[in-house]
Amino acid sequence: MFRIGITGGIGSGKTTVCSVWERMGARVVYADSLAKTLMVKDADLRKEITREFGEEVYRADGSLDRSKLSRIAFEEGRAEELNRLVHPVVFRELDRLAEEARMENIPVMVREAALLLDKGRPENVDAVILVTAPEADRIKRVVERDQSDEKQVRDRIRQQKKESELRPLADLVIENNGSKEELEKKAEVIYKELTALQAG
Repeated sequence: MFRIGITGGIGSGKTTVCSVWERMGARVVYADSLAKTLMVKDADLRKEITREFGEEVYRADGSLDRSKLSRIAFEEGRAEELNRLVHPVVFRELDRLAEEARMENIPVMVREAALLLDKGRPENVDAVILVTAPEADRIKRVVERDQSDEKQVRDRIRQQKKESELRPLADLVIENNGSKEELEKKAEVIYKELTALQAG
């Protein structure tokens, strides 16, 4: 099984690339979605988050109040603290899912994560792919997608590593500088090339 890590800043187009690869037979795990699920479902993690960030980050029905937690984490400069709690739990689950995919003879396992390269290049992937896009396009995309405030999006971009820091750690860079259709076409070509290399 070929293991790919795909990353890029918020609004860069990672999800579009992953959607294409999923249609082509890859198993894709979205680290952000996985983390959100685990923050609700994993009892030990939930207990840690409540202790560190307060009971108010969970609603009465047990769901996570993501906007409240994000506000505390980013505006109070505690994002790293939250990551220290969440990441080990996510990594354990990723390992379990990779093993599951291997047992099912899935040809390609893709791990999509905005923070994939934050601690350097991860050991448990065979290739790292970076998706990039002009900052103005990224901001516009996220504002429209999440109904976010432009300032909030800019703040989130500032919290992430610069593209220039990520490029040297990637095996391949996908430039998302055209239409969505053009990005999808690039994704198809790259997937075929990667699987051909793996088969060879």
